[in-house]
Amino acid sequence: MDLGIDGRKALVCAASKGLGRGCAEALARERVDVTIVARTEAALRNAAEQIGAMAGRHVHWVACDITTPEGRAAALATCPDPDILINNAGGPPPGDFRDWDRAAWLRAIDANMLTPIELIKATVDGMIARKFGRIVNITSSSVKAPIDILGLSNGARSGLTGFVAGVARKVARHNVTINNILPGSIDTDRLQLTLAARVKATGKPIDEVTRVARDSVPAGRFGNIAEFGALCAFICSAHASYLVGQNILLDGGAYPGTY
Repeated sequence: MDLGIDGRKALVCAASKGLGRGCAEALARERVDVTIVARTEAALRNAAEQIGAMAGRHVHWVACDITTPEGRAAALATCPDPDILINNAGGPPPGDFRDWDRAAWLRAIDANMLTPIELIKATVDGMIARKFGRIVNITSSSVKAPIDILGLSNGARSGLTGFVAGVARKVARHNVTINNILPGSIDTDRLQLTLAARVKATGKPIDEVTRVARDSVPAGRFGNIAEFGALCAFICSAHASYLVGQNILLDGGAYPGTY
């Protein structure tokens, strides 16, 4: 299927690895002009070269901290007026809520709620003027079913979800859509960190913790970044203009609810 986004410009955050990279790869395959952002220059440059070689096109990159005003300014200077924005940031650390002070909460909210909002604010009016925009926020399945050791993420990402629910409906008539993808157990560094936290909390060996986590997924496996990226690319496509303000689970069926 031709997704109808050939030549569009995309800014993809936290894209040197993991879910962000999966999205960048999928968009580059669709001949989108991709700019990727992450903090670590060497890893980011390497990712840009690999994605570019895979897609047969140049991939722009800017090493910055997207959670700071300076980082956002640098990213938008490299990719001005993006047609596609993929908001993504590393999740806050797992742990016990008793151990988190105010500073920990503010860091989580800044990275996983306020930064996406600032990027939406900086880009959405240009999308409205051009009559095309696709904004995808990578959040978490914990927005639907909270994960006990990810309280910081549960709270911050739920705040972003509430914000998006309102603003997405205000811009949809301009062919600008805002949606959220809620990953479940996708095979990334973040998943390994969560499994390690389970090991620490339970004292069980990593092999057992991993097996239990995998077996709890009805699909019988962890997801991968390629299938995550493919979903993201479709949501960004010309065919998805009627998909507005949705929270789309990609969790192998792990969420047990009907709605």
